[in-house]
Amino acid sequence: MGATEDAARCGRDELMEVNAARALAGAKSCFVGIGLPSTAANLARRTVNPGLVLVYESGTIGSRPTRLPLSIGDGELADTADAVVSVPEMFNYWLQGGRIGVGFLGAAQLDRFANINTTVVGRGPGRPEGRLPGAGGAPEIAANCDAVLIVLRHTRRNLVPALDFVTTVGHGAGPGDRAALGMRGAGPTAVITDLGVLRPDPATAELVLTAVHPGVTPGQVRAATGWDLRTAPDLATTRAPTDAELSALRALKAAGEEGGETA
Repeated sequence: MGATEDAARCGRDELMEVNAARALAGAKSCFVGIGLPSTAANLARRTVNPGLVLVYESGTIGSRPTRLPLSIGDGELADTADAVVSVPEMFNYWLQGGRIGVGFLGAAQLDRFANINTTVVGRGPGRPEGRLPGAGGAPEIAANCDAVLIVLRHTRRNLVPALDFVTTVGHGAGPGDRAALGMRGAGPTAVITDLGVLRPDPATAELVLTAVHPGVTPGQVRAATGWDLRTAPDLATTRAPTDAELSALRALKAAGEEGGETA
């Protein structure tokens, strides 16, 4: 099956969500942000990593929701968890203690060093600032997990040359910034979008396009990026989602829609 046929089997969001789930293969634990990160993490537990321990900011450890949770306070997370701890314990002991493997975050804006804005965006002259959900636990997650994954849709509005507000530090202004700030872990190791995968250059920490999804060209990705995005010399194409992955993803979303209708 060619790239065009592969792309036709699923939408861009599904390409993003499946590849985000695959990025969790081999992880032991994941501190899950709500929205796209939660979709990817729950899909990973149903496909590439059945033993993945999902941890949510509200204090649930080992949650196994039967549908996509509506928020970190969704009762489904507590009902299906191995343990529920207080929020102070979650942050002070589990997160700041370096006991979580992967943090999975979303973003409203992302810059070339994988710094995140989820607080406020400018909307142009004469217009009030656009208020976003805010930081939540993202700054602590990015500072303390062994590694961080980021998932978002790929547009020039989202991948910007400069953030309107720095909510969460990824790689700061480049190599050495995380260490100077006392942050543990590798920081953001991959950014998965609906067009491809970006990873930090080992020498500069600047994000580089390392893979495109089936049916996507490097030119499309660069055109959708707010800075001069570099492309890896060994650019890859991600593997098309399997029927099993698509079935699991669609069933997960359908369960969430049914749950929302009956809630």
